[in-house]
Order: sequence, then structure tokens, then C-alpha cells
Amino acid sequence: MKLPIDQMSSFPVASRARRSAAFLLALALGGLSAARADGTPSPYPAMAPVEQYRMDRDVEIALARSSAPEGISREATVLVMGAQGYETAVEGKNGFTCLVERGWMSPFDSPDFWNPKLRGPVCYNPAAVRSILPYTINRTKRVLAGESKAQLHADILAAVAKGELPVPEVGAMSYMMAKDGYLGDSAGHWRPHLMFHLPKTDAATWGADVPGSPVVYNDEFTDMPEPEIIFLLPVGKWSDGTPAHK
Repeated sequence: MKLPIDQMSSFPVASRARRSAAFLLALALGGLSAARADGTPSPYPAMAPVEQYRMDRDVEIALARSSAPEGISREATVLVMGAQGYETAVEGKNGFTCLVERGWMSPFDSPDFWNPKLRGPVCYNPAAVRSILPYTINRTKRVLAGESKAQLHADILAAVAKGELPVPEVGAMSYMMAKDGYLGDSAGHWRPHLMFHLPKTDAATWGADVPGSPVVYNDEFTDMPEPEIIFLLPVGKWSDGTPAHK
């Protein structure tokens, strides 16, 4: 795992890893199976004790800030996961919001959905704070209230039908450039990348996953309860400025 970034698209292991790592790309059909795509059982068939998903508050703040370059995250609002959902730990000034997402932001059929080790540091720009962050707030509040995966999926669909969850705003994007994030047992730390959140559209409109294109789209998990599609653009450095190498 020491390939330069310009070789990523041609390396089969990296291709598999990017699909596993792109847990925010698609929030797929909910909770109907605890099996992997190849039919083998998931190592995390149910939610672990909630304490396994919690973090030390200061550690969580630092990890959340590491999702974006310091020039952005220094003035950003920072959220941490409390007893009933995310709560504000630091009030920001620039309209960005950084936090660490847990495994239940994965595709619903992902084997990492209940993985208590998964940590996804992300920093949303103002448009994404208004229109994408509500997805995370909603899921997390419901999970911590004890909803099952199947009920969570049903409630998301109902909320979308009622217009209770927003459609991505024009310009909604986020940073996932944390060196110490953990995006799943297969992907590990994966790559620093930017994410672009759009209303559902065809991946071809961005040239995603076309040979030679730097734009990544998860073509394995595509059934999204929330009304978005996400395209990833890998970048060559972590948020601290150090080069990213496989």
C-alpha cells in the first residue's frame, strides 16, 4: 500500500478499497441482510454496546478538526457525539462544521454498518452544513434512541417522502483528509479526498469511474434513502500537508 496517487485507479486492491471506503457515497437498502456482497456473514451483524462508539471528547474534537486543512478547521464549528446525538463542542466562525461520523453512516448493506471501530472525520462547507449534515444528525439521533437498522431505513424513506430531509444545495461539499480516520476494515485509512454532494443524478454526468478520470463513484452501493449522490475526488496530501501514499 505504497503506490503514488496517480497509480490508484489502475491498482485492483485500491479499486476495491475505494468502494469500501466510500461509505458516504451511498446509503443503500436498509438492514435486510447482515451478509457481505459475496454472501459471507458480516463480522458486525448488530449494534455493539454504545460505549464502543464513543470517544474521549478532546480526542474526538482533534480528530474532527483533522478532517480539513487547519486554515479551514481552525474557525469551524466542531460537533461531538453525546448521549442522544451530536452536540456542539466548539462554536465556529466560518460556517464550516467538522465532526466524526460512525459506522451507521455506511451503506445499509455494508458489513461495516455496525463496526464500532469506524471513524469518519468530515468537515462540511456551509451549503453542506445546511443540506447534508441533517442526514447525519437524523441517523445518529435515531440510532442512539434505539432504532433498529430496518426501522431507521423506513424512517428515512418516510422523512424524504414528507420533505423533512433537504436536497443537497448547490455547492455542497466536504473534506475527508484526516490521516487518522478509519473508514472500515477493508479500506482502513484509505485516501484523503473531497466529496461533492448533489441531488441524485447519473454518474456519467461527472465522468465518474471512467478510466483515467480522478472522480470516484461507488457503483456497488447505489440505493440511497437520503436524496443525494456523492462524488469523490482523491487528493495527494493529508490535512497536515504530508503526502498521501499507499
